[in-house]
Amino acid sequence: MRDIGIDVKPPESECNDPNCPFHGTLPVRGQIIEGTVISDRMQGTVVVEREIVRYHKKYERYEKRRRKYHAHSPPCLGVKTGDRVRIMECRPLSKTVSFVVIEKLEGD
Repeated sequence: MRDIGIDVKPPESECNDPNCPFHGTLPVRGQIIEGTVISDRMQGTVVVEREIVRYHKKYERYEKRRRKYHAHSPPCLGVKTGDRVRIMECRPLSKTVSFVVIEKLEGD
């Protein structure tokens, strides 16, 4: 089990994925984002949606913005649709995947 340099709860199960930050050699750096998994139908990849609520000063109202990220999902975490997860930036793994799931958040 590697220390990835972030204070997250490591997974309990083992995997032999080379792109796992805990059991493989993938380094993580940069942004940390929390969101909800909205699709897990790709092989080893999930789609994570983050929703931001911002106050618009001129119109005195709140606006919602959404953004989708493709993230690599290591098999040791067992992430499914509807889970709250924390993803972190890594090197590009494919054309659209530049994030990896580092933690499955509890209580959701």
